[in-house]
Amino acid sequence: MRTIAVIARKGGSGKTTLAVHMAIAAHLRGRRTLLADSDLQRSASEVLRGRQGPGPEWVETTGSKLFAVQMAALRSQVDTMIVDTPAVVEDEVSHAIVVADLSLLVIRPTFLDIAAALRTAEIIRRLRKPGLIVLNQAPPAREGVEPPAVKRALEALMLMRLPVAPVILRARSNYQSVVEAGRSVEELDPSNPGAREIGALWEFVERLVYGRHNERIASNG
Repeated sequence: MRTIAVIARKGGSGKTTLAVHMAIAAHLRGRRTLLADSDLQRSASEVLRGRQGPGPEWVETTGSKLFAVQMAALRSQVDTMIVDTPAVVEDEVSHAIVVADLSLLVIRPTFLDIAAALRTAEIIRRLRKPGLIVLNQAPPAREGVEPPAVKRALEALMLMRLPVAPVILRARSNYQSVVEAGRSVEELDPSNPGAREIGALWEFVERLVYGRHNERIASNG
């Protein structure tokens, strides 16, 4: 079993939307998936509670109970556990980072998001745990050229000394609209740009966490 924590220090970053999409992506690819909702807002739980038909399992928990949830999931032969974390409670986030095989640090291409994420990146490095930055809600590229805000963000993210996912998630309204129904953009229309982004991101993350057993994934070392 592998555990993936989804983390963001700023509200509105799309953290829960991404956590749900990652859980559904794993489910759609045949992995038995559990979403552990440690965010007291319980938004991820509400989303999956409203889902019609088969989907990821979910449980409401807290950071201090994540290890117990992880062990129970392992005994139940869960393949993938996705952890949705609270935005601002540092201790809760630290618990998730400790149990995770990979932490996805979700950041929008804004100064405030990047500034807020610096502390979380420091925690990931201090705990010597693998982390991956996911740039989310970015304006679309035009004719293959990234907008200045995205270019500046990518340059600033180098300060965090964590790898950046090669897939950038763009600002798309259908990410939110499908989640309201407990669905993923991949289920809405596999050919739409959002579905391709989520599919490519999941495949990249999956290769990292499900690579050869003795292969270390990217971290600060």
